[in-house]
Amino acid sequence: MTDETSEPKSGFKTVLVFSMLFAVLGAVVVLAYYATFSRPVTTVILIRHAEKIIDPNNSDPDLSPAGQARAHELARMFGDSGINAIYATQYKRTQESVRPLADRLGVPVNLVDSKKTPELIKQLLSDHRGQTILVAGHNNSVPEIIAVLGGPAYPTIPES
Repeated sequence: MTDETSEPKSGFKTVLVFSMLFAVLGAVVVLAYYATFSRPVTTVILIRHAEKIIDPNNSDPDLSPAGQARAHELARMFGDSGINAIYATQYKRTQESVRPLADRLGVPVNLVDSKKTPELIKQLLSDHRGQTILVAGHNNSVPEIIAVLGGPAYPTIPES
């Protein structure tokens, strides 16, 4: 008689252990899903500033007429792309490149130091996680931003 009563207890323990293992496995799968797939995607759109006036005596030139036309074309192209934030450097050419888009969207232009790319990326990913951001840079900073974001290394963009 004692053998008959121990079998149901042993079977119950086996079912209990397997139930607990499946519960733990289920929790791991759910946590893995949320850790992997439910992260918001942050989209960074990079542009090099539009054409500037060539003036060797001016280190901060305005956009040329062709650059102003390109700035308006950028506003047309990206006006409906869901941009939440716009960043430009301290130089007029980047600010003027994004001004028509910023005016169209009603989004302020955030100014950043062109020499502080790692700090810019940290700010973008913390302040605008899951958003779409446009960044206007320079021939040397755009490839640097791509690299800091984990992309391939590109050479400096030619001026012409």
